Formats: sequence, C-alpha cells, structure tokens
Amino acid sequence: MRVTGGLVVERAPRSMAAEAYRTLRTNLQFQSLDKPRRSLVVTSATAGEGKTTTAANFGAVVAQAGIRVCIIDADLRRPNIHEMFAMENKTGLSHALRDGLAPAEAARSTRIPNLSVITSGPLPPNPAEVVGSRRMRELLDGCTREFDLVICDTPPVLAVADGIAVAAQCEGVILVVAAGTVPTEVVRRARDQLAAVKADIVGVLLNRVTAKTDGYYNGHYYSYRGAPYGGGGGSGTNGAVVKKIRERPAAS
Repeated sequence: MRVTGGLVVERAPRSMAAEAYRTLRTNLQFQSLDKPRRSLVVTSATAGEGKTTTAANFGAVVAQAGIRVCIIDADLRRPNIHEMFAMENKTGLSHALRDGLAPAEAARSTRIPNLSVITSGPLPPNPAEVVGSRRMRELLDGCTREFDLVICDTPPVLAVADGIAVAAQCEGVILVVAAGTVPTEVVRRARDQLAAVKADIVGVLLNRVTAKTDGYYNGHYYSYRGAPYGGGGGSGTNGAVVKKIRERPAAS
C-alpha cells in the first residue's frame, strides 16, 4: 500500500510505515534508558525528503504510548505542521517568541491525546535570528519542563542556517534521508554541518525505500539551491538508528 502523506499512524495504523515509526520510537527509547532525551530535531539535508511527515507521525506514535509530546514547527520559511494536523496558523511560534509566551500559552492540543503543537505562526523576515535567539532557548527549556518530549521540525540543514541553530539547542537529531534521491555526499555534508555545532545525530531514517533502492544507496543529485528555502552550503553518526519508511509522504 502506498500512503500519500498526512498522519499515516492514524489513517493506516497497520501499514509498514506506521510500524516503522513505532519501531523508531522503541529504538530511541532503548537508546537512552538512563537519561531520556527531552528535545529532538527532525530535519533533512535538502527539501522534500519527508521531514515534516516524519516529525508529525513520530510525535503521534510517541504520544500514543502515553508520553506527553509537543511538536514545534520551527520551520519559519515553509511551515507544514499546521496542515498535518488541520489547524489554523494565525498564531504560533513567531508570536510566542515575540511576546515571550510560556509553553502553556503557545501550545495547542490536538485530536491525539498527549500531543500538543506549536505551529509556526506568521513568518518573520529573519527566521534564522528568531530561532537562534535567547527567547527560543527559553521556550525550549520551558517546553521540556512542561512535556516529556519536544520535537522540532526545522528547515533542511543545507538550505539555510535555521535547522543548525535549533539543533544546537536540542539534545538529539533525527536526520531524514530520501532513498534514491539525495546522494551520499550530500548527506555527509549535512552530517558535518550538524557535527560542527556538536549536535547528536541519534537516528537516521531512510525514507521512500523501494525494492530498487533497498540494499544500496544511489540516485541523482538533488539541487537544493533552487528550492524555496534558498541557497545553502554536511562524519559518522553517534549510534545511528536506521529505519526504513517504504511509503512516500507528501509533506517535506
């Protein structure tokens, strides 16, 4: 079965994709039994690899396990989290940072028990400065006190600096890689960008796996320079958890 995006874990809970998200949840839980990570970034090297779909579905399966989760749409260039949860986006992260709102004021409950969302809100003219600000750090600190896990969806790390700025403030990174689309060298460059700020890559999720791409990694070069995020510039992962999602999501 091919799933075209949205919350696969709701719409097709017995699908291979939904099971892969649950397996990722389990593996990450066992990876940090003594000190569970409270904040994670979900990002990718380039646009269109499925990071937003991964952030939403991963957050949903963690919440379904009884863990209080908050997903923050820290992609202040091409936000999509509000669409994943069919929420309005008139207010959100940009307002919270501008006005110094507490997590309880900024986060909104979703239809999934234990899962809250802070949508992007109106897009600011200086996204990288906004997400790299002291107020962003304060909001993240407040969210980790209010929730068991905070998941930040960010722009691709090779497109703009925003994702790196948020990754430097969180306890781990899940790097989403579209199989057969983005060459290994591009993924290495993304990894190096994250390593430069001492971000801990706790998982690599291989997305869009097919019989043709399973077992080896190839593909044509994906030019992120012409992507809507703009231009942009990626050494081993630390105990990376590699999970394969065979269905192709629509959101980035």
